[in-house]
Parts: sequence; structure tokens; C-alpha cells
Amino acid sequence: MKKIYLAAVFAFMAITLQAQVDRSIMPKPGPSPEINLKDAERFELKNGLKVLVVENRKLPRVSIQLRIDNPPVLEGDKAGVSSLTASLLGNGSKSIPKDEFNEEVDFLGASINFGSQSAFASSLSKYFPRILELMADAAINPNFTQEEFEKEKQKLITGLKTQEKDVSAIARKVQNALAYGKNHPYGEFTTEETVNNVTLADVEKFYSDYFVPANAYMIVIGDVNFKDVQKLVKEHFTSWTKAVPPSFSFSKPTDAQYTQINFVDVPNAVQSEIAVQNLVNLKMNDPDYLSALVANQILGGGGEGRLFLNLREDKGYTYGSYSRLGDSKYAPSTFRATAQVRNAVTDSSVVEMLKEVDKIITEPVSAKELENTKAKYVGRFVLALEKPETIARYALNIETENLPDDFYKNYLERINAITVEDVQNAAQKYFSSKNARVVVTGKGSDVLENLEKVEFNGKKIPIKYYDKQGKATEKPNYDAAIPEGVTVNSVLEKYLEAVGGKEKLEAVESYLLLAEAEIQGMKLELDMKKTSKDQFMQNIKVGGNSMQKQVLDGDKGYMVAQGQRKDLSEEEIMKVKEESSPFPELNYLNGGVTLEGIEPVDGKKAYKIKVSDSKVSFYDVETGLKLQDVQTQEVQGQQMSSTIGYGDYKEVSGIMFPFMISQTAGPQKFDFVVKEIKVNQGVSDSDFE
Repeated sequence: MKKIYLAAVFAFMAITLQAQVDRSIMPKPGPSPEINLKDAERFELKNGLKVLVVENRKLPRVSIQLRIDNPPVLEGDKAGVSSLTASLLGNGSKSIPKDEFNEEVDFLGASINFGSQSAFASSLSKYFPRILELMADAAINPNFTQEEFEKEKQKLITGLKTQEKDVSAIARKVQNALAYGKNHPYGEFTTEETVNNVTLADVEKFYSDYFVPANAYMIVIGDVNFKDVQKLVKEHFTSWTKAVPPSFSFSKPTDAQYTQINFVDVPNAVQSEIAVQNLVNLKMNDPDYLSALVANQILGGGGEGRLFLNLREDKGYTYGSYSRLGDSKYAPSTFRATAQVRNAVTDSSVVEMLKEVDKIITEPVSAKELENTKAKYVGRFVLALEKPETIARYALNIETENLPDDFYKNYLERINAITVEDVQNAAQKYFSSKNARVVVTGKGSDVLENLEKVEFNGKKIPIKYYDKQGKATEKPNYDAAIPEGVTVNSVLEKYLEAVGGKEKLEAVESYLLLAEAEIQGMKLELDMKKTSKDQFMQNIKVGGNSMQKQVLDGDKGYMVAQGQRKDLSEEEIMKVKEESSPFPELNYLNGGVTLEGIEPVDGKKAYKIKVSDSKVSFYDVETGLKLQDVQTQEVQGQQMSSTIGYGDYKEVSGIMFPFMISQTAGPQKFDFVVKEIKVNQGVSDSDFE
């Protein structure tokens, strides 16, 4: 009875308290949380290595970060030498072979990683002495061998080749090249040619020149004792040879003289990469540094930024639009607003992005925007303090960026003191809409006509043209005339002849295809089967488990995605039927398709054939082989394009099949390598049940 009575009292109290709260009034923010950042203890070795130690006994772990704070290095015709140096560092040492080194690190449950001028390690605190010793051995006595060098060189070249058609990679490369110039450390880029110029001796020289203790800082954070760290670091790092890296100067980049569009034609692009950018001279110790960060956050720092709300939430042009403001004590950095947008809205997106940049410069932000942004910074700052790497970064910044010792202790106070006027002043100083460089990387044949009409603030924006290497070039010509006598059927017949001949293709009743792709370390498996009886099966697996399966059997079909089955509609069945034939071109000969013109595809001239309102196919003018299919469909009210590229044709049963199938949809790209093809075998009706 007593328990019931107490429960009733508590319920009454809760109702009473709730009635007294006016939920239409936002609660007043409490005082900023007090930041208790423990000062790092420090010591310095005679060779120049500076060591910062922060004792933190919350967890029995320790992290070690080594950073060499050298100015940026211009690698020139040997660009890639720093990447190769990074990949070779940490492969054991002169006293411990690579495999033994890695096995011991794994056995201790630790990690050790190297950059070309940095290193990082973490472990349980009881293994700290051994991990520090291994890290020092690998850093001071690297095991550079010709065999490992050749392996890493080939890996780097392979990686560069995969980026040749990657629109995002091309865009980033050209954006930097145009901002800084290719003879600046921030604007140069690595190519297969420059990598082939690098020798093992170049790597050894880069290491000896730049992996030196003069500008080196080590931060040790965790469950450690300062005196123990001091003893161990002196024991293992005193032998690091004292040296100073070579110094040199490089050209100072300048902004565009006027707002302009710099267009890079990438014919295989299914969407446009846009960057509105300008150079900034911003350092962390500048008085308006935090105001500039807040201005950037309001403009494009996340899902509540103006760019995102405009281009995604309001216009539906993109998955997201953001901005980033860099800082550097060595050279100008960049402000950059970016978006990946559909081809059809490229011109409109450029205008909207420039409008948002111009608006934050010319009009004060609202008090509400500023209040919300401050709250985000406060929350993120407090949460970040739980991470050891954050404490390490803060300690390092104070040392390397010439910051006052209380910079982070007073961080929240300084954030909360920022005014609307401070934000506008920072935007006016660091953002530009009058001499912005708008770099657009995309498919010129789809977007240039409208880009050439773009106006901003009553003025037409001029366009300059650049190739994929950032070199000025002429405007692409998309008006290549179709040779006299070439018809849609002659293009199709040339393709059919190129892959084996009409007679052989008509004899194909079925085929199966098995292929694999890798993305973010995961293996994707593609299993496809087709017959001449309107039967089609495609199954995409991850780790052996079906991720998406589509089946057609005559006039019925279904789809299974993540375990959920859905029967295909009549419209969906018709679309799958179009793709179910082993060689759809045999059906195209009966009409219904049109020859639209000639367009470049991956540097080759290709005939463009319109198959339907949602699909076009491209065939190599010289060889006749199919190069690409582009399909457009409506997704959530937006027109989205996906591209399938075909290459590396090989003969199977007298017929040429593509053994490289590249599929691009939005920002995702999959390169499927065909492992097996069987013609008229390995397929039965049960595959389509």
C-alpha cells in the first residue's frame, strides 16, 4: 500500500512540474563547460627532437605521434617520391625483417604506421616500452630494399591508372593545379611518368633529407609516467642523426583576376564536380581565425549549412554541398565550396553556389544561425576532448602554430564571444565572389551549352578550358559530322561483325558471366545469366551473401534486396526484357533506335545510338566495339544517370566479350573484372525460378 501511495505522489509531482514548464520558451543556455586541459610536460633531445607528454590514466593505453613539421616539398619530375617513402617506411628495420616486425606488432595488439614525414603508434600501456623501441628502430634504421621498392612502385602506378577515369580524382587534381600552379608543392601531382623517374636512391635521399629530427615533435599521451617516457625516448631516439632539412622557396600563387568558369571535359562523367574556390592567407594564430571557421560552418559546414539547404533540400540538385576553409603557416591555402550535381543542373548549381558565397559576404548572418553554430562547436569541442588523438593535436598545434598556451583552454569563451559583425568581416576577408575560380569537371557535350549562358550579378561569366592535366586547351568540339553513308544499321552491323558475326551471335542461346570488383576493401561478386527466351538473372554478392538479385522469366520477375523480395511491375519487366537478350543489338536492327551523332568517350570517337528515352549506347568509330551504355532513371523525383563502360575485349567460343565492366552510379564506381564466361552451357531454366 505504501509503495502505491509513493508512486501516486511521484506521478502527481511529475504532472505538476510539467504543467509549470512553458515549452514555447527555449531554455537559457547554461555557462560554458570548464575546460581542464592538462598541460603537456616537455623535454628536448640534443638532436632537436621535441617531446610532449600528457599523462592520462583513464584507460591502460598509450598513443605515440611523431610529426616532422617541415615546409611543403616540391617533388617536381619525381613527384611520388614522398608516397613511395611513406610506403617503404615501417617495413621492419635493418635488424628486424618485415614479416617478423609485423607479426610482433600484431601479437601485441598494437599498431604502427608511417607517413613520409610522420609516424603513429598505439598499444596497451604495458607494451609501451617495446612498441616505442620498434617504432624508433623502424624510423631510424629503415629497411629500404629494391624488392619492396618495386612492389610499392607498381602499386602506386596501378592506383594512378584506376584514377585516370575517376571524375572526382581528376577534379581534385585540376582544382589544386589551377589554384596554385603545377610548380607549387600544393599544385603539383603525381603521374605514371614521374613515378617511373623515381629510383630507390631517390627514396633514400628524400628520407635522409626530410626525415630528420630538427623540426620533429613526438607527443606521448596515455597511461604513462613522464620520467619513464623521458628515459625510454632518450634511450631509443638519441641515435637519430642530427640534421636540418634543405630549404628552398617556391612561387607565390595568385587568385583569378575575375570570376570565371574553368571547365575540364571528362566525357565519361555522369555528373559534374563543381568547386567555387579562392586563395586565403589564414593562420591559426590570426585574431579572426575562429570567426572565419564559424563563417565557413554557417555557409557549408554540414547538413544545416546554407549550401546544403539550398542545393539539396530546396533544389534537389545534389546529395550534398559543402565548403572548406584551409589554413597554413607556409603558403596560401584555399576556400572551396563544392558539390557533385546532375549534368542537367550544372549551370543552375554554379549560380546558386555563387549566390550563397556572395550572400554571406554582403549580408549579415542571422543571430539564430550564429547561435546554432556556436552550440555545435561547443558540443564537438567537448566530445573531442575524450579522444587522445585530439589532445595530441592540440598540444602539437600550440607548439607548431605559435599559439598561446591557453588557446584551447579559452577556446569556448572565444567562440561564444564571436559576433554577427565578426562573421561578416571574416567572410569578406576570406571568401570571394568577385574573383572566384569556378572549376567544373564534367561531360561537356551535356553541360557546356548551358554553362556558356551563365550570368551572375548581371554579368556573363567567361569560360576557360583545361585538360585533365590542368593545361589550357581549346573548347571541345562536339559537332563531328557523321560520315556520309553511315546509318544506325551500319553502326550496329559493324559492332556485330567486330564481336563475332551475326551468324555466331544468333546461335547463342545462353551465356553466364562471373565477375569480381573491390570497393573499400570489400569484394563484390557479379553472377549474370541470360538466354534468348527472355530470361535474365543478375546476382550481386558481398562476402558470399546476396546483396541484390534480379530475376526475369518471360513475363514475370522479381527483385530481392537485403532479404526483401518484390515482384517486378509490368513497366519494370519491359525494361529488364530490353537487357535480357544476350546481344540486344540483334533486336536493334529491326528498328526503334536512332543514330544521334559522334561524341568522345574515354578519348575515342564513338557513335551515339539512342536506344530509348532512358538509354543511349556508344560504339567505337574505329573498331565498332561497344564502349559505353548510359541509362537515366527517375529516383525520388530526380533524374539520375548510371554508366556502364566496356573494355578489355577477349575471345570466348569465337565471340568477343568485354572482360572489364565499369559501372558508375552517382559517386560510386565499381570496376568488375570478368573471371569466367560460358556460352551455351551452365545455364538452365531453374536459374530463373
